[in-house]
Amino acid sequence: EERGMTFSAPLKVTVRLTIYDKDPETGNKSIRDIKEQEVFFGDIPLMTPNGTFIVNGTERVIVSQLHRSPGVFFETAQNRTYFLGKIIPYRGSWVEFEYDQKNTLYVRIDRKRKFLGTIFLRALGLRSDEEILKTFYTIDRLHIADGKLFWAVPEEARGNSTHLIGTKPAHAVMHSGEEIAHSGRKITPHSLKAMRAAAIDRIEVETAELDGALTAADVVDTETGEVIVEANVELTADRLHKVLSSSASSFEVFFPERDDVGNIISNTLKRDSVHKPEEALIEIYRKLRPGDPPTLDTATALFEGMFFDARKYDFSRVGRLKFNIKLYENQDTTPLDHRTLTPEDFYATIRYLLKLRRNIGMVDDIDHLGNRRVRAVGELMENQFRIGLVRMERAIKEKMSVYQELNTAMPHDLINAKPVMAAIREFFGSSQLSQFMDQTNPLSEITHKRRLSALGPGGLSRERAGFEVRDVHPTHYGRICPIETPEGPNIGLISSLSCFARINEYGFIESPYRKVKDSRILDYVEIVNAGE
Repeated sequence: EERGMTFSAPLKVTVRLTIYDKDPETGNKSIRDIKEQEVFFGDIPLMTPNGTFIVNGTERVIVSQLHRSPGVFFETAQNRTYFLGKIIPYRGSWVEFEYDQKNTLYVRIDRKRKFLGTIFLRALGLRSDEEILKTFYTIDRLHIADGKLFWAVPEEARGNSTHLIGTKPAHAVMHSGEEIAHSGRKITPHSLKAMRAAAIDRIEVETAELDGALTAADVVDTETGEVIVEANVELTADRLHKVLSSSASSFEVFFPERDDVGNIISNTLKRDSVHKPEEALIEIYRKLRPGDPPTLDTATALFEGMFFDARKYDFSRVGRLKFNIKLYENQDTTPLDHRTLTPEDFYATIRYLLKLRRNIGMVDDIDHLGNRRVRAVGELMENQFRIGLVRMERAIKEKMSVYQELNTAMPHDLINAKPVMAAIREFFGSSQLSQFMDQTNPLSEITHKRRLSALGPGGLSRERAGFEVRDVHPTHYGRICPIETPEGPNIGLISSLSCFARINEYGFIESPYRKVKDSRILDYVEIVNAGE
């Protein structure tokens, strides 16, 4: 610990510069030249065996940060009448789904102006109203024969997801002299199973059974080709009469009120004036970049880059893990290293949000330790390093565009590592989480290193932090000390890790429990994280 010295190691990076030739006629690229060189980036501070850093001759500690875990969160909105769903990435754009009193679904990207949810769905690739309805609702097919209605029995693969259950058949359904379903009595899952076993493919129903049904697709007259009833329209008695008297042989219906999803998607579609994905992309571009003239290419690039480009959007392994547990209940096969979103992820989020109205599913508690994770030194430093690399990338691109002899250039002529080192120096020197080590006595050193802070970059600020964040939560048990926290403006925002707590690979705090069986303590210890 000499005066003004930093305990550090030099960072050398092997960089490869590849120069391509582009054929002006075909546009094919061929490699002309590859140069490799070791470039000295700068000195990176190292951690001493005691968990401190020596920067400019002073011993410093980087305090771990407790921040909101990436993932998907559902909460009740302020006025308590409806719910909000948020997809929060590690870095990238936030998406929020909400609905209002008029039962219309809205989407908000990056807390900007909200727009209709169906516009967002179209931009994701659901082209027609029919596709949107089929993604969210249970669809049933009805056949028409001799002016009568026959309900198609859905195939085995769909299980019990059909509204045939709860419908009354017009006549008793017989099979080899046995009555499977009685007339005037509702069909049960048991009788549905019997019908499938007896290979009955359709059942006659009264028109009254279609009360509250809406068309899932356009009903087209097969002879003239004209649309009799459009998609997403309620089948009133006279509309049904029109369909029965036409030459259409079958049509598809859904029941928004009987479905868990409710009528929100159907209502939003009725209010939606956009009908093509291209229009939807341009509409979203207008909302996000007001004042810019939208073209289809820029709008597509913006939307694609926002969620599906790994360079701009990182959901992180933790986010994907939380997502799979919440929405797919661990039955999902999406690997944890898949760090961008897929359209199916958005559909699952919307489904879950709409089911919350029917009290299916749970809202999340933000202060639950299963929804907060610890960023330790390595991760905080990695984030700073990334910021430096992005700045360096910009500088290199600028240099390349003005550099004359690109053919003779070596990697070190183009690379200037100053922004990277500046970012790291700034992190160790002046970050809120980089603190001068408390060296009063050995105990105060240890407590300082085990401190957790909710402040700092990407965390909370003292002014914004409400009462709930600072409070002791039941999940603190065995993980965070409920007593040791400063008085004053920082109360509850700065806390200490418990003795036996540890941080797992995802950054969640785990605590050891001893199992009690038949009122005796078993010897082995189970490690439990806050979500279990």
